[in-house]
Amino acid sequence: MSDQLQISIGQYSDKGRKPGNQDFHGACLPKEPQLSMKGIAIALADGISSSDVSHIASQSAVTSILEDYYCTSDAWSVKTSIERVLVATNSWLHAQTQQSQYRFDKDRGYVCTLSAMVIKSNTAHLFHVGDARIYRVCGNALEQLTNDHRVWVSTETSYLGRALGIDAHVDIDYRALEVAAGDVFALATDGVYEHVDAAFIVAEIARAGDDLDGAARRIAEEALRRGSSDNLTVQIVRVDALPSPEANEIYRQLSALPFPPLLEARAIFDGYRILREVHASSRSHVYLAIDEETGAQVILKTPSIDMRDDPAYLERFLMEEWIARRVNSAHVLKPCPQTRKRNYLYVATEYIDGRTLSQWMIDHPDPALETVRMIVEQIAKGLRAFHRLEMVHQDLRPENIMIDGTGTVKIIDFGATRVAGMMEIASPFERRDLLGTAQYAAPEYFIGEGGSTRSDIYSLGVIAYQMLTGRLPYGAEVAKLKTRAAQRHLKYLPATEARRHVPHWVDEAIRMAVHPQPGRRYEDVSEFVFDLHHPNKAFLNRTRVPLIERNPVMFWKGLSLVLMILVLALLGTK
Repeated sequence: MSDQLQISIGQYSDKGRKPGNQDFHGACLPKEPQLSMKGIAIALADGISSSDVSHIASQSAVTSILEDYYCTSDAWSVKTSIERVLVATNSWLHAQTQQSQYRFDKDRGYVCTLSAMVIKSNTAHLFHVGDARIYRVCGNALEQLTNDHRVWVSTETSYLGRALGIDAHVDIDYRALEVAAGDVFALATDGVYEHVDAAFIVAEIARAGDDLDGAARRIAEEALRRGSSDNLTVQIVRVDALPSPEANEIYRQLSALPFPPLLEARAIFDGYRILREVHASSRSHVYLAIDEETGAQVILKTPSIDMRDDPAYLERFLMEEWIARRVNSAHVLKPCPQTRKRNYLYVATEYIDGRTLSQWMIDHPDPALETVRMIVEQIAKGLRAFHRLEMVHQDLRPENIMIDGTGTVKIIDFGATRVAGMMEIASPFERRDLLGTAQYAAPEYFIGEGGSTRSDIYSLGVIAYQMLTGRLPYGAEVAKLKTRAAQRHLKYLPATEARRHVPHWVDEAIRMAVHPQPGRRYEDVSEFVFDLHHPNKAFLNRTRVPLIERNPVMFWKGLSLVLMILVLALLGTK
């Protein structure tokens, strides 16, 4: 393996026998750090022959892949990034048709097919709509990796079932497959593959050597010679080398920076003057310090001495700052600007003058419902900032939430956060989904399933429940159950039993947020917040749980009282 992903590309396009070329193609080979974070993009689009403006659609589609994709967040997965770019492109193309003279004849509008491939780390991500094709060379044959979206009415007549710009909504095929050094892919329009057989294409690629442009040209020329009347476009992609796992950004920082010493008050460390130790655990040391350059109070977090031999932990430690620099929210801890060279392995963040939510709950054992709503809403805003970047926090708990003197709530710890874009990059360390604190971790973690945004919603629901009641919705039972079947028997303890002032519909919103099955929870955290503020009609119309189920003791006491009154009444009549 080399330090970087390396590929060779050959490309050729020609109008053939047509008056103009409606195909468009291209590739982008970025430099670091985008090479590692986003990968290499290759795209090919084919305009439809019935349209005089489809060449504009083809160019727009390919350009969006090669330019707009690299403007998306590097925290996003390749799939999310490309799909969002293509959805936006499709909407623009469809709008152009609707605003033109072709609005009632979509086959003459801004329409094209598209096949694209992004090679990131050791994975090829394929995206496809229409009938251009992506092949992989397998020995002396071609393996077709895409399905044609062409509907055949008869042996002579067909039409495109799917294409970019043809409708306001577009379904995009996606496929991911592992690649190896030496793998060869070919992208081609129907003007080529309908006239040139696989044997010829494979033979030309095999004898091309490093002249892949020449091979692409000869394949297109052969299609023309064999009678193709369409535009001709071919792209050949050869994977020359895959990146070493040690080449990723986080690992390079680990290799370059030494561990800091244990720090003491009044010590000068990397331009900071240590004031005092704030917190120490087996995982990290946290200090309050003064930045001598700016005079600002900051928090320094250094890795624990006990963990310095655990490279996976250290990778997650550095990821905290990487995440903090990408999440922009007033309710998420901010990192300090990096204005000078760092000489040790540590993280510097803003100082929050306040207390943890855990301490706040001790100080406020019976908070007003409106106060709880306010805190939950701010936590939710911070979570949404994570979720928009395809990040799952995975360890939301009161100890990881701070409330400052102004009442502003901030999420402060990202050590367990899962980042979709980073999970696609090969790492020399074994990556595991970290299980958060057991009391707040979603049930799916305990049966070995990965977390999702709904897992974070579960944790937020538990926190809301705890603030209102002082206890947990399922007690300590969740961590004990290791199968999905066992989790179905979890019994929710209604918040209305512990706090009479909690409206039934608020309790139902929390019940939905902490449902044992992820699919039964809210899809978005904002929906949970909305239902905490506004009575959901579904909850209002739901039959109230019978008293014998909500409070069996009270039920039997009440029944005994009624029976006693009846007995006394009967005795009094004698």
